[in-house]
Amino acid sequence: MSLLQFFIAVDVTVVNVALPSIGAEFGVDGHTLTWVVVGYTVTGGGMLMLGGRLGDLLGRRQVLLLGTSLFGAASLLAGLAPSYSLLVVARLAQGAGEAIALPAAMATIVLLFPEGPRRSRALGVWAAVASCGLVLGFVLSGVITDRLGWRWIFLISVPFILVVLVATVVLVRGDRPAAGDTPPLDVPGALLLTACPLLFAYGVVEAGEPGTPAWVVVAALAGAVAAAAGFVRVEARAAHPLVPLRFFAHRTRVTANLTTMLLSGGLSTSFLLFTLYLQDRLGYGPLGAGLTMLPLAVALIACSLLVPRLLGRWGARACVLAGLGFTGAAMAVIALVAATDAGGAALVPAMFLIAAGMGFGIVGLQYVAVSGVTEDDAGIASGVQRAADQLGGAAGVTVCVGIGFAPALHTFDPFLVATLLATTGLAAGAVLAWRMRTRLPAEAAAPAEAAVPAAAQGADPQGAAPAAEREGTDGRGTAG
Repeated sequence: MSLLQFFIAVDVTVVNVALPSIGAEFGVDGHTLTWVVVGYTVTGGGMLMLGGRLGDLLGRRQVLLLGTSLFGAASLLAGLAPSYSLLVVARLAQGAGEAIALPAAMATIVLLFPEGPRRSRALGVWAAVASCGLVLGFVLSGVITDRLGWRWIFLISVPFILVVLVATVVLVRGDRPAAGDTPPLDVPGALLLTACPLLFAYGVVEAGEPGTPAWVVVAALAGAVAAAAGFVRVEARAAHPLVPLRFFAHRTRVTANLTTMLLSGGLSTSFLLFTLYLQDRLGYGPLGAGLTMLPLAVALIACSLLVPRLLGRWGARACVLAGLGFTGAAMAVIALVAATDAGGAALVPAMFLIAAGMGFGIVGLQYVAVSGVTEDDAGIASGVQRAADQLGGAAGVTVCVGIGFAPALHTFDPFLVATLLATTGLAAGAVLAWRMRTRLPAEAAAPAEAAVPAAAQGADPQGAAPAAEREGTDGRGTAG
């Protein structure tokens, strides 16, 4: 599961350093190249909840095999794409494969370990692998693009995906689909959920282009709002909704997912700002830009291993607030370095702060967002959490970098504008995180390696959770 998670996470960032080489081969400008990044993240994020629902209804191992196969085939197509249009299609297919496979993989892990220290450690490993994949995507992109060519950033994952497919068949226990007749999938809900961020991203990006008519921007943004409203309406009326609205009655989980979106927006923005500064301002090549990001990967591994131990001692809220604070401090360092042209070495403190921000914030939020789930809704919870993470990152890049680097604002330092926008989102996330009510459960008093607070275990802030949810069982005393 973690091997699959690693290569899916790598593909979120692996194209960033390679974008100039891709544009040079296909004769595509920087504005058009953004869809190689946004197309993958938005499609994947928009379809994640459909993938989570598929796992609940059809069986997680079957859906895991289907999504992994699609992701591998799309990776092969991206590496062999003869044209830019086909490359974008392959990236969209990669996003769809991720959306189908990843919730099933995460739900498998969540249901394998009962709530408490064991699940906390398991999710800590899962989060560490994901975080390292995101960061190492930059490093691998630089090394592979410089030595082998940009096509190998996609082709290199294909043999490992084959290993995941074989290992899944051998190691993952088969599970039964939902009992009774299989209800129809909420396809309209999935389409609306995917259309909303795509239209939003298109509208924001095009708003920064001087030649774009105003009505195109207004129509795209209005379409995004209409798609969001339509999604809520469809979910409220559907007999078998993609995401039952009752799922959002759990206030702690909702707060965690909203905070995840804001934190991921800041983190994703910082990654792209690192790349833009190193390559555009300092003139680093792909190899130099990739290797400069290596301290971030090393620090991230250390933070992701340390945070699960601190989660029970500090509480989820303190960890999340620390993560938001570290990320905000990193934004300040990036703005200062860009304003003074201090050089690539001056970004190292910001890299350590980003590692701490991701380690503390994402691990804590991920645990809270999927806590208290049962066999029936584990896939939905995983899909919602991953969608919040991925759509939040895409929205953050679209707004912060899209507006900050828009030609219409060329009189202002683009790095300053982008970091100010990202910091505003982080401040809003801190307000939300501060309002999360958490308290330590009984096992937190024990000398466990990584006990977790009650809210992080899905307990109702106003009372105790049902015993089956507290213990991570199916109500009969057996682990889900």
